[in-house]
Amino acid sequence: MSFLPDRSVAVVLGTRPELVKLAELVRLLGPAARVVHTGQHFDDSMSGDFLDELGLPEPEYLTGVGGRPRAVQVAEALAALDERFAADPPLAVVVQGDTNAALSGALVANARQIPLVHVEAGLRSHDRAMPEEHNRVLIDRLADVLCAATPQNRSLLLDEGVADDRIEVTGNTVVEAVHDHLPPPRERAGLLAGHGLAPDGYVLATVHRPENTDDPEVLAVVLRELAEINRELPVVMPLHPRTRARAEAAGLRPLLDELTVLDPAGYGTFLALARHAALIVSDSGGIQEETTVLGRPLVVVRRSTERPEALTDFADRVEPGPRIEEAAHRRLAAGPGELRRLGSLPSPYGDGTASRRIADLVMDLSRPSEPPATVRAGLAPVAA
Repeated sequence: MSFLPDRSVAVVLGTRPELVKLAELVRLLGPAARVVHTGQHFDDSMSGDFLDELGLPEPEYLTGVGGRPRAVQVAEALAALDERFAADPPLAVVVQGDTNAALSGALVANARQIPLVHVEAGLRSHDRAMPEEHNRVLIDRLADVLCAATPQNRSLLLDEGVADDRIEVTGNTVVEAVHDHLPPPRERAGLLAGHGLAPDGYVLATVHRPENTDDPEVLAVVLRELAEINRELPVVMPLHPRTRARAEAAGLRPLLDELTVLDPAGYGTFLALARHAALIVSDSGGIQEETTVLGRPLVVVRRSTERPEALTDFADRVEPGPRIEEAAHRRLAAGPGELRRLGSLPSPYGDGTASRRIADLVMDLSRPSEPPATVRAGLAPVAA
């Protein structure tokens, strides 16, 4: 990519999942990548420490964004990005997913008439109560190149009237992220032993979404259900700062004490824990994708999901409530045979070359006379 001028592609992000999913693309872009971090995740446990782990350069940081209400986050990031891109306009802007950071980057690119690439385009939950749903729909309407992870995502975009020549099915960059950062077997064995865990002998849980944490009664139900699962197998829970704060404010610390609570884990550590969990219980969108690469079963605790591909084999979705333990018990009862079956299945999210395909599409933006090559996602499971 030597024909691209240095720092000519602005990669705008603001959260831990964006860092994970865009790391390989940033590496492929090399000196051309200009990483701008809005600070939406503003503490080191959620973003800062990840830079070293993922091998990313120090970003340009915006200030005054993290921890603010949604409208303020978007407004502050929008103003700061516009000032930077007016002074030093990039060749293209890349955003990923559906965060406030991604929406801010997309709006500035559109206002400044800078080509916009949307990584992970076409996801839809059809749940208007989700702020992320509004963000992703808006970004898709603005994007010049829409990198759909799956053919289903492409179909949804076409149904909404998005022009076919703006859409490319690239696969999801999460596949290469898992392959790149899953520690080798010996290191995973040592990590599990350090926590007193046995492979396939525990449940891994993560909870952080507002629908599960903002209402103390809902959060109490979720934690009680995890405590019930803990009677069958130990529940290990890397605790999101948001969840910790909400639980302590609601006086729910005793429920957390029934679980094995860990500090937020580095990405490699989390993947190691997920790879050997008998079951994962989570409300995370990214984990729905990662489990399909790791070959692990998942109970999704959400009202809706924008990732139905995972539900075919790997996951069951339940709303917050007493069905969590029921769904977990059903998955656990399937036993080792089901774990072997899931481990043999290909991920619906591609073959681990999405970042390369997206990097090629970014390169094509500098050659307007040449249409971007059409790409389609392949399939490959993670190695044991």
